Amino acid sequence: MNIVFFEAQNWETRSLKEGLKKHRIVFVKEPLTEKNVSLAKSAEIVGVFVESKVNKKILSKLSGTKLIVTRSTGYDHIDIKTCRKRRIKVCNVPSYGENTVAEHTFALILALSRKIYKSQLKIANKDYSLEGLKGFDLEDKTLGVIGVGKIGRHVIRIGRGFNMKVLAYDHHPDDFMAEQLNFRYVPFEDIIKKSDIITLHVPYIKQNRHLISKKIFKKMKKGAIIINTSRGEIIDTEALIWAIENKIVSAAGLDVIEGEGLLKNEKSLPHEMRKPEHLQQLAENHILLSKENVVYTPHMAFYSEEALNRIVKKTIQNIQDFERKETDGIQFIC
Repeated sequence: MNIVFFEAQNWETRSLKEGLKKHRIVFVKEPLTEKNVSLAKSAEIVGVFVESKVNKKILSKLSGTKLIVTRSTGYDHIDIKTCRKRRIKVCNVPSYGENTVAEHTFALILALSRKIYKSQLKIANKDYSLEGLKGFDLEDKTLGVIGVGKIGRHVIRIGRGFNMKVLAYDHHPDDFMAEQLNFRYVPFEDIIKKSDIITLHVPYIKQNRHLISKKIFKKMKKGAIIINTSRGEIIDTEALIWAIENKIVSAAGLDVIEGEGLLKNEKSLPHEMRKPEHLQQLAENHILLSKENVVYTPHMAFYSEEALNRIVKKTIQNIQDFERKETDGIQFIC
């Protein structure tokens, strides 16, 4: 089969070649766009990652494509409805980095609670004093976990390891797990009102856009810390800036933000493509990231050697199973 992988990184190309020897493979470093979709016109299988926005227009030009493989758990970057209409199968990597993302979540929490980020800035300026570096213990603090899926469960385990009190919110509570891990399910508003640290682990679906809005920030415990390693769109950026400036939120640890693709490609974005909403989003992001109590990592919570190896291994397996029509091992999105 002809396979084209977009957003292909050096670390994965060798393994993909080795695991898919029989196939004709093309690797493209850039995301899939309307400009380069012609590279995949004869591809039966197209591989993408989260920066490739596989929309209706792009799908209309993938006339020979039978399978889209995203090397991610989330698939909100793919127009599933159109794929279904065009009878294109879509599969993802549903499980590869639960512990990886959970560990990064606590890396952000600790960077904020012990002022690691601020100490590095001081040292870079040859200031070795303790002024402004007083942190706080995690023990006995209340951790609010919104979304108790595979990642959320790992976060709860780590939080309990720090002897934190854990409150959780999920649409499908698991009382047995709550008893085993010693945490409590509570209503969403209780998480917001009672948590010292709130961490988000929900998927990006329409209902979750701006789940954390100005209205929610107004109800938040004063001085709370918010952590987001899920999707940027879960938090309203303008509202978060307001909450920080009004000292409702004392600090934020973010691995994802709204419009992070715009931020990443700001320098190369042609002037004529800069829509007013793009400029507003970029301005908000620059304001947010200029705050000294905001720690931002560039969507790297998944980025560990072990997690990356699991992504490649599952991607290869998905393609091999599809080729052999052994669909039991594949969890098709559509």
